[in-house]
Amino acid sequence: MSQRIATVSRQTQETQITVTVNLDGSGRLESRTGVPFLDHMLDQVARHGMLDLTIEADGDLEIDDHHTVEDLGITLGQAFARAIGDKRGIRRYGHAYVPLDEALSRVVIDFSGRSGLFMDVEFTRASIGRFDTQLCWSSSRASSTMPR
Repeated sequence: MSQRIATVSRQTQETQITVTVNLDGSGRLESRTGVPFLDHMLDQVARHGMLDLTIEADGDLEIDDHHTVEDLGITLGQAFARAIGDKRGIRRYGHAYVPLDEALSRVVIDFSGRSGLFMDVEFTRASIGRFDTQLCWSSSRASSTMPR
């Protein structure tokens, strides 16, 4: 099987981001986003997903974290899509239940190419550390179909 590794860079007026994804990694994260909680969550994705992520992000954090979080999400998604390639050898659907502290998360993924999001989370505070919870889809019972 060929290596499933991709590097994507994105530069805007607000950010400069480079992401490398190795889907067949060992669970390693090297990240420098400037947003500590985001780095923590990315570490969880890498560690539990058994993939390697290398992320360099420079953004206008003196204004807020919004551009960094948004542009990193875009870049990370593009890197995953590129690393997956023609999707040969992977199942289209997958799911997992994951207990973490006082929360039980359910993740369902579909690699069909039709993006969408359903998130049912009620945040009990405005921030986690300095991470603004409004940077997540914070509307209760929210659903969205994002353009391709």
